[in-house]
Amino acid sequence: MKTSSVYIVAASRTAVVPSGGAFKNLNYEQLAVPPILECLRQAGLKKNDVDELIVSNALGAGGNPARIIALAAGLPHSIAGLSIDRQCVGGLDAVLLGKSLIASGKADVVVVGGTESHSLRPKRYFKSDWKSDAKFSEQARFTPWPENDPLMHDAASELASKFAISKMQQDQWTDDSHSKAMASRESLKNEIVCPTNTNVSYDPYARTLTQEHFRRSNTISGTITALNTSVSADGAAFLVLVSEKVKNSLSVPYALQILDGHTLGGDPSLPALAPVAAINHLVIKNRLAPNDLALIELMEAYAVQAIVCANECNVPKERINVSGGSLSRGHPIGASGAILAVRLFHEFNHKNGIGLAAIAGAGGIASALLVEKI
Repeated sequence: MKTSSVYIVAASRTAVVPSGGAFKNLNYEQLAVPPILECLRQAGLKKNDVDELIVSNALGAGGNPARIIALAAGLPHSIAGLSIDRQCVGGLDAVLLGKSLIASGKADVVVVGGTESHSLRPKRYFKSDWKSDAKFSEQARFTPWPENDPLMHDAASELASKFAISKMQQDQWTDDSHSKAMASRESLKNEIVCPTNTNVSYDPYARTLTQEHFRRSNTISGTITALNTSVSADGAAFLVLVSEKVKNSLSVPYALQILDGHTLGGDPSLPALAPVAAINHLVIKNRLAPNDLALIELMEAYAVQAIVCANECNVPKERINVSGGSLSRGHPIGASGAILAVRLFHEFNHKNGIGLAAIAGAGGIASALLVEKI
């Protein structure tokens, strides 16, 4: 069966705001609706043109967030909405699922992305047996083995030890992330839409760092500190995917063709290492060399994770997160992968070529996306 090529024709996001900040009273649909409507406006599409909405959400704890968001956005009642939870990688997986729907001929227009309100997340309580009282836990289980289900901070610390990445190297990467974000603050406004009753048109966490910031930053685990770790945050990001038939009917300035994507699992004790295999798989499968990648959006949940992935994949560091990464934004878990794809889309406004986005997730999983500007 012949499959359709799939294109990203529009992309938008909110600012990313640390938990307890300007978005602290906005729930996940209030964050999601503005970028969805902005995407449709950019693409010149009507709400009734949408065939499906796929939403990543990691902390909403139940229900079908995608359906709630579809109704809140005024999409047709026929849109059932598909919610996914693959934790950090879910935002990119929403893109890959949307691609599959269109490529198979099941849809022509799919809105994909992620949304997360860390500020309003439900508290989760877990029972060890039927008779025991439920106990609060900040982190859900990611493996069936308590002895091999590390806290994310401890896993990052172990990664730093394994690859001999010093605190100084991590702090330098962090400083670079903030510096690039500050230098790009004005241009980043082009991809950001403000939720109702807010006026946050840039990522407020980015700032000019000094040695005093790094000296005073609290140690979390080993060489992992509060500053070289991405902060918990609120935010949403969405993209419009279309078939070739629909793309040819639109008057958009440019589009990104989705060349390929891959999600896989790795060692659950070193979850931040998983993107290495996902990136290498796409590069080899598509007969590319690392230097063929014009732009790379690499998740910075921890500075050490980004450093190791960049080193192990031998990708050009000057092409990674050219306008800053999540260390200078924050980490709205279910939305972070989608933010990487939105960033790629808007960076290609000024550039041609092939781009890559990659992200790791708890439990030792990773997703990667390969696109090309046409």
